[in-house]
Amino acid sequence: MILSNISTPLLGLVDTVVLGHLDSEHFLAAVALGGLIFSFIFWGFGFLRMGTTGLTAHAYGEDDRQEVNAILTRALCLAIGISGILLLSQQLIASISFSLLQSEAIVESFALQYFETRLLSAPATLCLYVLMGWFLGQQNVKVPLLLVLSSNLVNIGLDILFVYHLNMQVQGVALATVIAEYLGLMFGVIIALRMAAKNNKTGFWSELFNLQKIKAMMIMNSHIFIRTWCLIFAFAFFTAQAAKMGAVVLAANTVLLNFQTFMAYALDGFAHAAEALVGKAVGAKDKLMFKQAVLTAGVWSAVIAMLFSMTFFYFGLEIINGLTSLEQVREVSYIYLPWLILMPIVSFVCYLMDGVFVGAMLTRQMRNTMLFSLLCVFLPVWYYSQNLGNMGLWLAMTMFMLARSLSMLMVFRNRIILEKI
Repeated sequence: MILSNISTPLLGLVDTVVLGHLDSEHFLAAVALGGLIFSFIFWGFGFLRMGTTGLTAHAYGEDDRQEVNAILTRALCLAIGISGILLLSQQLIASISFSLLQSEAIVESFALQYFETRLLSAPATLCLYVLMGWFLGQQNVKVPLLLVLSSNLVNIGLDILFVYHLNMQVQGVALATVIAEYLGLMFGVIIALRMAAKNNKTGFWSELFNLQKIKAMMIMNSHIFIRTWCLIFAFAFFTAQAAKMGAVVLAANTVLLNFQTFMAYALDGFAHAAEALVGKAVGAKDKLMFKQAVLTAGVWSAVIAMLFSMTFFYFGLEIINGLTSLEQVREVSYIYLPWLILMPIVSFVCYLMDGVFVGAMLTRQMRNTMLFSLLCVFLPVWYYSQNLGNMGLWLAMTMFMLARSLSMLMVFRNRIILEKI
């Protein structure tokens, strides 16, 4: 799962390197804005993966293979419906997004090009979320690794081709992603059909339209949806405030967020494993399996977090220099690097607990801890530290992650999960 997850931020790093070595910071800033919009659009529907993982793991733990197939079908129908709405609402989404994200005119122009091309990948992206969750819920991590690595390698190759050889700049980065996503979806569907055929039993269609299970899925997904949008809002607010400070600060924060994203995706490898193992343990009502899964994932999450902090401490300047050749962007990035050194230690618990809570289907508590961290910590800290400028932004983000970790740990210590097994 770590190998699978870190290939995604590696792709982001390649985007940054490709655009960061062009002759203007506007290209990099434009992809930061465009990427921010898609954080809202695509990450906001992350429940399609997380919810599918939790539900599938429970059914898998109960050895209900027919329900495993039904979960995949329901989730894919939901993903296709949502992507259709997104494509039909393209003009409205663009109008609202760029009216809220105020930046330099040239940056907005490039960002719009990125947006219009990248949105075409909506059906593939959302359906891949479902497939990834379904495979993971059945303890199958090889297929997600294969799909993610193959599609990201294609994406990286097309990035270089479109930007450096065809001079497509921002639009080339977006088109590379669209093509790679559809290739990944094609392979994922072929593998899923083969797996589903082994689980097929009579009575599938009546089970598919079980209203009680559909209702439970929608409630669970709504909790994850709210939680995810709160998280996205925090990063969107962070980026929007940086954009008001100029293209150089925005580009520097974009470079530094690659540190955060890479670390988060690596630690999410343990979270995703916890989703599958905890979900199976709860479904099978196996307390020993549950405790072993949480303990093992927790220990290794802490170890990897410390390794990230040490890497950022010793090699942070070299990483920044490798990501961009723009001297102004480098100098600003150096100033705020200490926040990224601290971030892995502060946030590894919340990443792990996300996986545990999804696996145990404690999505309501997951939503509530996120609302608390955003409304009672992140926004107040930012408000009272505005005079610190970008330093205040990084302070607010660090406290936000710490609040998430501590609040989720408090809920976990109340032994709510064990009571369900």
